Amino acid sequence: MLHIFASYPTFLVFVAMVVAIAVTMVLMPAWIKFLKSSHIGQQVRADGPESHLVKQGTPTMGGVIMLVSVILTALVVGHPTPETFALLIATVLTGCLGLIDDAEKVVKERSLGLTPKAKLVGQFVIATVFGLVAVNVMGIAPTVEIPFVYTFDLGVLTTHFGSVEVPWLYILFVDILLMGMCNAVNLTDGLDGLAAGTVMIVMIVMAAIAYRSDMLDSAIFAAALAGACVGFLWFNSFPADIFMGDTGSLALGMALGCLAVFTKSEFIVLVIGGLFVAEAVSVMIQVFYYKKTHKRIFLMAPLHHHFEKKGWSETKVVVRFWIVSGVLAALGFAVYFAETLMAVA
Repeated sequence: MLHIFASYPTFLVFVAMVVAIAVTMVLMPAWIKFLKSSHIGQQVRADGPESHLVKQGTPTMGGVIMLVSVILTALVVGHPTPETFALLIATVLTGCLGLIDDAEKVVKERSLGLTPKAKLVGQFVIATVFGLVAVNVMGIAPTVEIPFVYTFDLGVLTTHFGSVEVPWLYILFVDILLMGMCNAVNLTDGLDGLAAGTVMIVMIVMAAIAYRSDMLDSAIFAAALAGACVGFLWFNSFPADIFMGDTGSLALGMALGCLAVFTKSEFIVLVIGGLFVAEAVSVMIQVFYYKKTHKRIFLMAPLHHHFEKKGWSETKVVVRFWIVSGVLAALGFAVYFAETLMAVA
């Protein structure tokens, strides 16, 4: 539809964000109404902050509309290519995995859905297939670059099965990156507006990186994700009318990892998405330390709950985490931009 603007790629990226915002905001009210009438609501963890108990029963699975928005935007605004479909399929399949998890929670009326093993197996399969497609179809080099330091060749152990190339070390790295981002964003989704706001910031930067890498389809995809987050925030800001659920958080994490692979920013994304990394690491540290000493380092994990326990209001935690996320995203982009300038020079 918008191919007449193909000569104005920057405009298309901005349009993608605006369209995604509009689609999300138009469809979300009807979705909330349907969820309420169907009594499909969030199950709050019993060991969480007491202030969160009032959120019991709040409509969840808002990620469904976010995914619909991203799909429509990417297909209508962009000129769909294999790159577009690879990103969409990986993201939507992960969203479906999250949807099953959310549905399990609603049906069983508890805060735990699929078993951790089942979710990890699903993420592993999606991440592995995406990694193989990236290398064999998209021609992505099996390397990981630490800007200004070194480029690791993870294709040194490669096996060929007919025409299919399997760089084992790189595929392993992709699995860890994509699964890690999935669960890191999922852990961040614990306060009203926290995950949506931070992912929005990160996706705007990823869109800029993709654009600078001459990957317009990836830039449009990232902008669509940012727009979907903005539209969702209208309904998810405190006090939330709806939560994105694992349907949204797992899908957003997978999308972030996939974009990093396509744009060859696999290491930089750990800085850009540093807040998600910190949230995940806080949980790992807490679990490890508690098993060893039966004591806790944080008042509660993930990290955002620690600050709630220290007396910060939910909105204060969210806004300050947005600020931290913005600083990290800007830092990551600055490093990426500087490195690419030096490479050209």
